[in-house]
Amino acid sequence: MKHLKPTSPGVRGMTRIEYKKLLSGERPTKALTHGANSTGGRNAHGRTTVRFRGGGHKRRFRDVDFSFNKKNISARVASIEYDPFRSAFIGLAVYQDGEKRYVVLPQKVQVGDTFIVSENAPIKAANRLQLGNIPVGTFVYSVELKPGAGGVLARSAGNYAEVIAQDSGYTHVKLPSTEVRKIISTAWASVGEASNEEHRLVNIGKAGRSRWMGRRPKVRGTAMNPVDHPHGGGEGRQGRGHRRQRTIWGKPAGKGQKTRRPKKYSNVFIVSRRKVGKRK
Repeated sequence: MKHLKPTSPGVRGMTRIEYKKLLSGERPTKALTHGANSTGGRNAHGRTTVRFRGGGHKRRFRDVDFSFNKKNISARVASIEYDPFRSAFIGLAVYQDGEKRYVVLPQKVQVGDTFIVSENAPIKAANRLQLGNIPVGTFVYSVELKPGAGGVLARSAGNYAEVIAQDSGYTHVKLPSTEVRKIISTAWASVGEASNEEHRLVNIGKAGRSRWMGRRPKVRGTAMNPVDHPHGGGEGRQGRGHRRQRTIWGKPAGKGQKTRRPKKYSNVFIVSRRKVGKRK
């Protein structure tokens, strides 16, 4: 982590990741990249579905493989690269048959290391196995919910899930949110923790840096009018007027409140609900 000299108010306290020490310096593989238009937080109908997004630098999209459907073929990590669309580092995996794919890398993997996707693979960082073949206590990332559907859980920088039990065809996995979930044992997961664990220590430092990343200013609900937000209105600074914090749509939000739908289809797979609030 690089701490900048306080030459201006904007860089006072600003921190950056020293990418030159962590990445291999290779340029992206052109065949695995393509252009991506910025949505500005809007859907196909042009309606804003995610607020406070827009602008920012133009970025090229990397085709990252989360399905890992090349099994029992060893691959070598040819480079460690930055992906502007995700917080973890990606690596160019070159398989023995010559095919190249981008994959999310775990911590402590270097250029030249190898990994394999196999039911009988050894328990080593970056190797990918079925959850039923992974010992209890092992940290995993890029975890599938359904066999063959691709990794969807614990993929961002420094994240991992922990295998805590094997029970009659299901594996109990503790997720980064502290939720314990049952996942069918034939689903696949990669051994290790997602790379770039220093990402959580970055201090943006100034508003302009957020704009470079496509983040527009967020407006507090208390600063709005009653017609625009449940927290709005009142003379001067006022309380929100009701016990629970709400979103702009009037739904419960944050501050230790449960936001999960009571009849969600996946409730049967949850062994232990996540701990809500600041202290987890």
